[in-house]
Amino acid sequence: MYEHDVIVVGGGGAGLRAAIAAQEQGADVAIVTKLHPVRSHTGAAEGGINAALRDGDSWEDHAYDTMKGSDYLGDAPAIDTFAKTAPEEVIQLEHWGMPFSREDDGRVSQRPFGGLSFPRTTYAGAETGHHMLHTLYQQVVKRGIEVYDEWYVSNLAVTDEPDPNDRECHGVVAWDVQSGEISGFKARDGVILATGGLGQAYDHTTNAVANTGDGVAMAYRAGVPIEDMEMIQFHPTTLPSTGVLISEGVRGEGGILYNSEGERFMFEYGYATNDGELASRDVVSRAELTEINEGRGIDDEYVYLDMRHLGEERITDRLENILHLAEDFEGVDGLEEPMPVKPGQHYAMGGIETNEFGETCVDGLYAAGECGCVSLHGANRLGGNALPELIVFGALAGRHAAGEDMGEALIETGPSEELEREELGVPTGAPDVDSAEPAADGGEPVVDARSPEDVVADAEVTEEERIETLLGREDGVNHADVRAELQQSMTENVNVFRQEENLEQALEDIQEARERYQDVYVADKSRTFNTDLQHTIETRNLLDVAEAITMGALARDEFRGAHWRKEHQERKDDEWLKHTMVSWNDGDPELWYRPVLLEGHDQTYEPKNRSY
Repeated sequence: MYEHDVIVVGGGGAGLRAAIAAQEQGADVAIVTKLHPVRSHTGAAEGGINAALRDGDSWEDHAYDTMKGSDYLGDAPAIDTFAKTAPEEVIQLEHWGMPFSREDDGRVSQRPFGGLSFPRTTYAGAETGHHMLHTLYQQVVKRGIEVYDEWYVSNLAVTDEPDPNDRECHGVVAWDVQSGEISGFKARDGVILATGGLGQAYDHTTNAVANTGDGVAMAYRAGVPIEDMEMIQFHPTTLPSTGVLISEGVRGEGGILYNSEGERFMFEYGYATNDGELASRDVVSRAELTEINEGRGIDDEYVYLDMRHLGEERITDRLENILHLAEDFEGVDGLEEPMPVKPGQHYAMGGIETNEFGETCVDGLYAAGECGCVSLHGANRLGGNALPELIVFGALAGRHAAGEDMGEALIETGPSEELEREELGVPTGAPDVDSAEPAADGGEPVVDARSPEDVVADAEVTEEERIETLLGREDGVNHADVRAELQQSMTENVNVFRQEENLEQALEDIQEARERYQDVYVADKSRTFNTDLQHTIETRNLLDVAEAITMGALARDEFRGAHWRKEHQERKDDEWLKHTMVSWNDGDPELWYRPVLLEGHDQTYEPKNRSY
């Protein structure tokens, strides 16, 4: 068993920043990550980091833009904390050596981004996430923070009290991809989940193959509620053949979208008559798909994004990486011709419920970054707000886990009998399974543990049995078949445009996939570099998060932000200024609601008409 004060699960932007912050507080910190840190998906972020840095801008304006972008589903304490803290975090990155793009006078460059009232997006060419990741990793190396590289965390070590609010997290269980060793990791002070996104629930996504919702699924099965899971962002500019992201920076620099008729449709068809291509991402994605569905798409699949008019010098200076992506994946020279683009799954606004310090309802368990939901983004994330979220809330979680007193949080966490509940009336939840079949069950809180060491040790034994069961089966269902069917159903039924019958179909498909997963087996019987085993476990996580996404989408009968319902074409503030919450409840998902907080630390927000 390994032991540290603070264990950070995940080596992307949020995990690295959390580890640095905890170490600065004097904690013995370790990062346990299934990927080498600089291979984390943060490195794929292209566009930039929002922060109010210049005269004429203010954190209050950044906060208002974020709340408006969220379609008033964000929680004000989180938004205020974020907007106030982002500038100092960006300046800290610069002091650590991040190579920001600069103006002729030496100032860090900032450009316009969708949904912003001021050009406050700092950037490093079109590789901002890559440079941020390397800058943070340099600090981790400099400080001697231990990194357990290519260790896959597959379960949490959590006590088994009936009420999740009474449970404690004492560590994690992971297996070494290189050797096959399974071991417990005891955390004396806290575990911080920073496992990133869940895009592999869809078959057309900008997310890496590693983005399988691991942290969300593990926390969910340990009793932590997951919040606003239906709020999935579809980025308007992805390459049709692969889902590779084309940065919003192209539109921020002046790139334009047009349809098969050569029309600049964002203006000409009234989708966003003021901001055009720089409207919020949900607005632009719906506009593109409407054009395609109404016969004005190219090859009935995509529209064009054109940046030729920006000129070679500006493109190569600020967007050179985009030229390589378009050429490599679509055979298009962005200096000479437009790029084909269409919406693709990009980001999860929802996730593990936390307060503004990253705490969950389970004592000692934290979450930060895309896997967490402090409800910064609400129903829609603004471009350029993801990277500062990683460093702002990663740092807060790290400091709090290491023992810093931050006062009383305004955001509550955990289930409560006093809050509203709902029955969907459709089949959900894991099938009944024999407790001797941990392969299909996996993830129940530890039973009858006596001490933190016992909790971790028992979780280690349970995980060893689970893996032995998977490896011991000689035949059955291949996880890849289950995953492919799940991804296809989610893309067909729980996409940009949603309707009741499709959402119900998706839940039926997920139930069938769960049944098939009961017979899953691993063809590769080795214990070293067994990606088949890892992907099999990840597929179970995808089933859990996909179901929660679909449950929330079916329950929320309104149109808000990224969530569009054919049967409900209006935002219903009188009914739906509330978060959808899903709790595991021993494999039988329970749906309930928590009110949105529009009163923050410094200001109160009033829902207004959201137009661009």
